[in-house]
Amino acid sequence: MIDKLCCWGGLAAGLAVLLILSGCATPGAPQPPSLNLPEKVSDLAASRAGNRVSLTWTMPKKNTDKLLLKADIAVRVCRKEGSESCLPAGGDLHMAPGADGAFTDTLPEGLAAGAPRPLSYFVELKNRNSRSAGLSNAAVVVAGAAPAPVTGLAADVRKQCVVLRWAKLDATQESLPMVIRLHRKLLSPATAKTQQGLLAPQPEPVEENLLVDSCAEFGHRGLCSAVDKNIRFGQTYEYRAQRVARVTIEGKTVELAGELSDAVRVETLDIFPPEMPTGLAAVATVGEGGAGSAIDLSWQPVTDASLAGYIVYRREGENAWLRISSAEPLVPPAFHDTAVQAGHNYRYAVSAISQNGHESARSAEAEETVPNP
Repeated sequence: MIDKLCCWGGLAAGLAVLLILSGCATPGAPQPPSLNLPEKVSDLAASRAGNRVSLTWTMPKKNTDKLLLKADIAVRVCRKEGSESCLPAGGDLHMAPGADGAFTDTLPEGLAAGAPRPLSYFVELKNRNSRSAGLSNAAVVVAGAAPAPVTGLAADVRKQCVVLRWAKLDATQESLPMVIRLHRKLLSPATAKTQQGLLAPQPEPVEENLLVDSCAEFGHRGLCSAVDKNIRFGQTYEYRAQRVARVTIEGKTVELAGELSDAVRVETLDIFPPEMPTGLAAVATVGEGGAGSAIDLSWQPVTDASLAGYIVYRREGENAWLRISSAEPLVPPAFHDTAVQAGHNYRYAVSAISQNGHESARSAEAEETVPNP
């Protein structure tokens, strides 16, 4: 009896092991095949200038199953006004996974005219069966008539600034509050002098936008102007301008920008002299027996950053002006003239000179007579 029980026990144990082993080989529930739907774009951005809308976004690298995409992806761009359906904005594109997406849409006549109103853009990514995971986030711009383009843009280099001017709009064309956006691009960043130390200037941004009044009068009617004081000599800049209207849509103030103007280039050569010295004074001193007589000159220092020093001139009567200071510019704003004679009258003038050799106009004259002993 005991032997039979042992046999049955061994058989049961063997069956249990067999069942366990056979269970490991049993296939699980079947998984649906991947649709290979690209993930939706989530960073779509849009900007409008004139009648062109520029879109940018990042292509996904994975599908909705979190698997890497391998082939190029079909991209559909569409736009939507109000409750209308999203209408195609151009032909389908094909872009690589992970690429930087970009598209420029030229607004049709109906969307480029009329009152300002919101216009939404979307991109949709499709698999090879033309199926998608849905539209991207909405990127909103302003539809409607854009501000008139800036015309006649010109630029002049002045001392420590660039003066820009452009044609003034007719009053009937400025129905909306506007400003001018100046786009400045540094074309010569590699030529900037490298300076070290705590006082070294910060590098200039390669691109910068400046907002100015829609029209500050420039000397006479018909022209507007603006001043860019944030320049550095020895650089080349490129400027473009566009009018930007401020409009209120759905309780929010948004921008509606016109087309960019033609570019104008400016090379900021330092051809400007320092400021003219002021406050020149002359005081005569007489030595014992007339020996050691002199005239001491002093003036207000010039604070121009490009200053190299000063030059002193002298003349007697109606004779020509003579430079009496050394060949090297004077550094301090003072001069001791010992080449004088008792009883003689002298007239003096001082100029400032830059490090590039540009000399200012001469100061107002100072006159002094050396007394007789």
